[in-house]
Amino acid sequence: MDHRAPSLPMPPSWPARIRAVDSGELTPPVPKPSATVVLLRDGARGPQVYLLRRRTSMAFAGGMYAYPGGGVDPRDADAEPAWAGPSPQEWAERLGVDARTAQAVVCAAVRETFEEAGVLLAGPDAHSTAAPRDWSAERAALEAHELSFAEFLQANGLLLRSDLLAAWARWVTPAFEERRYDTWFFVAALPPGQRAAVEVGEADRVAWLPPGEAVQGQAEGRYGMLPPTLTVLRELLPVRTAQEALTAAAARRIEPVLGRATVAGDRLTVRWSGYEELTIDGHFPP
Repeated sequence: MDHRAPSLPMPPSWPARIRAVDSGELTPPVPKPSATVVLLRDGARGPQVYLLRRRTSMAFAGGMYAYPGGGVDPRDADAEPAWAGPSPQEWAERLGVDARTAQAVVCAAVRETFEEAGVLLAGPDAHSTAAPRDWSAERAALEAHELSFAEFLQANGLLLRSDLLAAWARWVTPAFEERRYDTWFFVAALPPGQRAAVEVGEADRVAWLPPGEAVQGQAEGRYGMLPPTLTVLRELLPVRTAQEALTAAAARRIEPVLGRATVAGDRLTVRWSGYEELTIDGHFPP
C-alpha cells in the first residue's frame, strides 16, 4: 500500500484569501489556543483511531474527518482543578508554554474528549477512571459553558488524569484561513470499561479506523481531512498498539507547524516545513 498520497486539493476559499494576505489587504486573525485528542483503542489488526465527520454546516472544516477537540476555556487557566499525573509546570516544559496556558490546554484536551466522545480521562483517584454512566447532562452543560471543567470535577469527586495524555504535535492554522487555531495534538488510549459515543452533536458520523485504512480512504477521496489530521494518521502507521503510541509520543519534539503560502503571478504554493508531501502547488488565476 502506497501511503505517499498526492497533496491535498486547494480548498476553494484559499486562492482569494492567500492573495489578500499577500497584498496586505487582509490582516490574519490571531490563532485561538485549542487542543485535540487522538483517541486510540486496540483492535484485532492493530490500533484504531476515533474519528468524527464534522457536519457540513460547521463554520470550520465542515464535512471533514477530525479528532475530538476544541478551544481552550480561559477559566481553566486560573482554576484549581483536582489533578493527578504530570503537573501544569511539567506540561509547560513539554508544550513550550507557561504553566497557566499548559493547564488550560490539558484541561481543554480532557474536556473536549469528554464532550465530543463521551470518554472521561478522569477518575476518583490517581489510578482509575470514572465508571461508565449517563453523563449527557454534564456534557451538555460543559458544551454550553454553563459549567467549567474544574467545577465538573469537583462536583463529581474526580481527578483529571493528565498521565493518560501524551503530547504528539502542535499545528497552527495558516495565516490565510478565516478561522485560525493554535492546536496541541495529544494521543490517549481508550480507558478500560469506557465506550466512545456513537452520536455526537457536531458530527454526522463517527468511526473507529486503523490509521492505514483512514490514510487509504483519504487518498481515494472517501475521507476528507485537513493536513494535520492526515499527517498524524501517517505518523501513527508504524504503531502496533495504543500504548505504543503513548510511548512513541515521549520522544517527539513539540514545535509549531505552520503552513505558508507564496504567490508568483497566478501560481500559488502552500508548504508546511518538514512535510513536503503536503505541498499544494498549482495555477489559480484570480
